[in-house]
Amino acid sequence: MLRVVLIGLGVMGKGHYRVLSSIARAQIVGLCDNQIDEFDGKKVWRDIDEMLAKVQADAAIIATPTFLHKEIALKCASKNLHVFIEKPAAANNEDAMIIAKACEKLHSAVGHIERFNPVVTALKKELEGKDIYSIAITRVGPFPPRIADVGILTDLAVHDIDLIRYITGKEIVDRHIFASQKIHNHYEDNAILSFKLQEEIVATITTNWLTPYKKRKIEVATPAGYYEADLMSQELKSFSAYSASHSYLVRDIVVFKGEPLRNELSAFVSLCVSGDRGALASIEDSIKTLEVVKN
Repeated sequence: MLRVVLIGLGVMGKGHYRVLSSIARAQIVGLCDNQIDEFDGKKVWRDIDEMLAKVQADAAIIATPTFLHKEIALKCASKNLHVFIEKPAAANNEDAMIIAKACEKLHSAVGHIERFNPVVTALKKELEGKDIYSIAITRVGPFPPRIADVGILTDLAVHDIDLIRYITGKEIVDRHIFASQKIHNHYEDNAILSFKLQEEIVATITTNWLTPYKKRKIEVATPAGYYEADLMSQELKSFSAYSASHSYLVRDIVVFKGEPLRNELSAFVSLCVSGDRGALASIEDSIKTLEVVKN
């Protein structure tokens, strides 16, 4: 049984609590949030140092605002707790590298949840052994008022930068980012990113907080055909290669639907218990992503 403390009970923290509560191999032994005293009938520690001193735990889930990640992760690592940090690992590369150093002898992971979306799993399997020409990701939607400490590059684009590396298995060798600030008080809320990866793969990300509806889609071109993955409906289609007759076949690919967060946290429990990382993103993965948006 993995004894887990959960730090941060905002929107993501509450999601972690719900899912962790249903994972048989995990037990929540402590909750911490500096704004509340009780949650779901359980005591909530306001002081993290006091909780870490009094609660016996094996691992920590850090679901606080990004600027707090470094301080909290270092405190957890000093208590020899394995750590799961919501993306990104830290507010900047320097802090993320300090966290990585502190966690060298511990298990650690960063919450790039889209790796565990069943449609991404199915798409990655479909692409095995195929050359990839290009990959385009669209992630747009209305502005979420709860996001106040980062812009769209750090909040949303990091998902898709990580997905591009994860799906292709290739590293980014060049990039161009065009961003603007239209409605957010302090940060960019509209961006288009373009990349060149190893083996001449090109990729783009379109993301904003200006669209009145949510859209999450991945499109991949290969010599064998074209793929469209909808991250929200978890539907995957393939379109056969263009022919001289100007016709093509459409195939609906079976996706075994499920909750990405449950898949991700189950993988983290497995990492801590058996050392099997699976598809979990590492702190080093998050550092590579931060290098793209912060440089």
